[in-house]
Amino acid sequence: MGKKFEIKNAWLEMAGAEKEEINQFNKDYAGFITVNKTEREFVKAAVELLEKEGFKNLEEVQKLREGDRVYKVNRDRAIAAAVIGQRPLTDGLRIVGAHLDSPRIDLKPNPVYEDSELVFFNTHYYGGIKKYQWVSIPLALHGVVVKEDGTRVDVVIGENESDPIFYISDLLPHLSKDQMKKKMTEGITGEQLDVLIGSVPAGEEEDSDKVKVKSAVLDLLNEKYGITEEDLVSADLKLVPAYRARDLGFDRGLLAGYGHDDRVCSYTALRGLIDLETPEYTGVALLVDKEEIGSMGATGMQSRFFENCLAEMIDLTGEDYSDLALRKALENSWALSADVNAAFDPNFSDVFDKDNSSYLGKGVVLTKYTGARGKYSSSEATAEFVGRVRALFNNGGVPWQIGELGKVDQGGGGTIAQFLANYNMDVVDCGPAVLSMHSPFEVVSKVDVYSSYLAYSVFFGSQG
Repeated sequence: MGKKFEIKNAWLEMAGAEKEEINQFNKDYAGFITVNKTEREFVKAAVELLEKEGFKNLEEVQKLREGDRVYKVNRDRAIAAAVIGQRPLTDGLRIVGAHLDSPRIDLKPNPVYEDSELVFFNTHYYGGIKKYQWVSIPLALHGVVVKEDGTRVDVVIGENESDPIFYISDLLPHLSKDQMKKKMTEGITGEQLDVLIGSVPAGEEEDSDKVKVKSAVLDLLNEKYGITEEDLVSADLKLVPAYRARDLGFDRGLLAGYGHDDRVCSYTALRGLIDLETPEYTGVALLVDKEEIGSMGATGMQSRFFENCLAEMIDLTGEDYSDLALRKALENSWALSADVNAAFDPNFSDVFDKDNSSYLGKGVVLTKYTGARGKYSSSEATAEFVGRVRALFNNGGVPWQIGELGKVDQGGGGTIAQFLANYNMDVVDCGPAVLSMHSPFEVVSKVDVYSSYLAYSVFFGSQG
C-alpha cells in the first residue's frame, strides 16, 4: 500500500530546541521588517548584513573563485547576492528570487496642497490594495528627496513615539448613507486617499500672504530637512503603516506586520544564502523591485540587471565569456520564485478550495502554477521539477505543503516566476501562506517563516 499524502501541522514536527530557534529567527525577522519598510531600506540593511558576513561588492572584485561571496546593488532598490560554487557558472545556478516592494501609498510629483486650511499630500496608490483598508490608520513617511545639486535627504517620520504620524480621513457613519450603498471598491476612491499632513497657519493675521497652512508646512520641511517644494518633484516618498511587527495570539505562534508579501521571502532567502557554505552550484539570492505593478522598469525582474550581473560573474571567474555561455548558465539553472500564497481563511471559506489551499502553520507552500482563471498569464512548473524540489524538501526535513490561490473562477495572481521561466530555466513558486495579503497588516505563521528559511537553505545547497 502506498504512503498516504498527509500535510501535518509543522509545529508538531518541531522539538523544543527547534521551537526556540524558530522564535529567535522570527524575532530577528520582525525587527528587520519593522525598521525596513521600503525597497531602499531593505537593500541598505541587506548590504550591511552581507558585508558583516564577508560578502564583497562585485564592482570591487577583480577575480571570482570558488567560495567567494559577492553582491551587486541596482539603483538602491534591488540586489543580487551570490556564493560561488564548485561548478562552472555555465552548469547553472541555484536561484531564489523574491521581490522587495509591497502595496503602499505613493506621493504624486507635485504633492502638497491646501484645502479649507488643512494641508494634504496628493497621492497615487501603489499595487493591488483594498483602498478602504488604508483610511483611519496611522501612517509613516519613508523615502528620499534628491535636491537639485544631487544631495540626497533620507526621510523617516512617524515610526518613533515622539514623531507625528499622518492620516487619511474617512466619512463618519452619521453622514455615510450614500457611501454605504456603494460597492466596496467605490466606497473610497483613489483620489480620496490624500494624506492629512498639517493644520497650523504661518504668519500674522494681518499678513494675508503668509497666513497659509501650506506655507507653514513647507517652512517646517525646509527648516528640518532643507527641502523646498520644488525638491519634492525629485523625491521618492511613500506612506506606509506606522505599525511594528507584533506577535499575534495567546500562544504567540503568528506574526502580524506590514509587508510580509514579499519581504518574508526576501529576508529568509537572504538569511539562507548568508548561512550557505561553499556549494556545488553557485547560489544566488535575487531580490527585485516592482513585482506588485508588473515587474517593469530598471529595477524590476523584466530588466536586464540579473543578466548583466551574471555576465559579469562569468567574466570574473575566468570562464570564456560569450553570449552562448550566458545563455547556458541561465538555461541550466534551477530557481524558486519565492513568493507568498493566500492562507485559507475560515471567515471567507467560500473562495477557497480546501483540498488545494495553503494553510497557516503547515510549512512552506509549493505553488505549481499561478495565473488567473484558466491559468491565464501562468508560469507552470514541470512535473519533473516539482518532483525534484519535493524530494529535496523531504530529504532535507523541510515542512512543506502544496497550494494554489483560491477557487478557479475567483481570481488568482502572478509572481516573478514567469520572467525567470523566460530564460528557459526550471522554476516553481515557493513561499509561506499569508492571511490578509496586501492589507496594511498581514499575518504569517512563525513556523512557516522558519520553514521558508529551511527550504531556501536546502535548495541553495542542492546537487545535480
